[in-house]
Amino acid sequence: MSRLRTALATPDAKAPYVRRLFSTIADRYDLITVVLSYGQDRRWKRRLVSLVPNLAGCRVLDLACGTGDITYAAQDGGARSVGLDITPRMVEIACRKRASDGARFLVGDMMTLPFQDGAFDVVTTGYGIRNVPVIAQALGEISRVLKPGGLLLSLDFNRPSNPAMRWIYLTYLTLVGSALGLVLHRDPDTYRYIPESIRRYPGAEGVSAIARAHGFRECGHLPVFGGLMAIHRAVK
Repeated sequence: MSRLRTALATPDAKAPYVRRLFSTIADRYDLITVVLSYGQDRRWKRRLVSLVPNLAGCRVLDLACGTGDITYAAQDGGARSVGLDITPRMVEIACRKRASDGARFLVGDMMTLPFQDGAFDVVTTGYGIRNVPVIAQALGEISRVLKPGGLLLSLDFNRPSNPAMRWIYLTYLTLVGSALGLVLHRDPDTYRYIPESIRRYPGAEGVSAIARAHGFRECGHLPVFGGLMAIHRAVK
């Protein structure tokens, strides 16, 4: 565990660690999200997309798109979707997941987005903000590429404020993550990253506060899975 904590101790250490980690797990990513969410992950993502009013015709950027679930859900609703992920293998899997239907995918970094100011109506992300080296910088980039009045929606683990609940939650994720890491990758740290990253995460309220500090308004979140998960919503 000390190796993992060292890897997450600073932004400069976290960035390359996360890149290596997601390259390692890309081919198991869909399986892991199903297992850890008790099969609810895609339903949560569809709920996130349903929060976009008048989706048809919207320009949607899906960050940390993984294998493309949110990107494709937005496209199915009539949006013009672009999925971006820092892991080339994730983008490769997303592109192969379905026949081409207009959704576009590219490799890129949430910390330095390759788009013009105000290019998108909506930015979505699933499990993305928790994984960036510096949350404030990522939210600043998201704000930059959103048009005025644009919408940010983010699905992620929450960090329970109650100490006892937080201990139970993180202990459970550590035990399950260790077992999955050993079985799938012969490395228990592979999925112990999740609880360790949550320990260092400001939680739903904290993310909302950072978003407000970067010019977002109407910042809030919807509790999911009894509050252990959250869907963030903020307007530029």
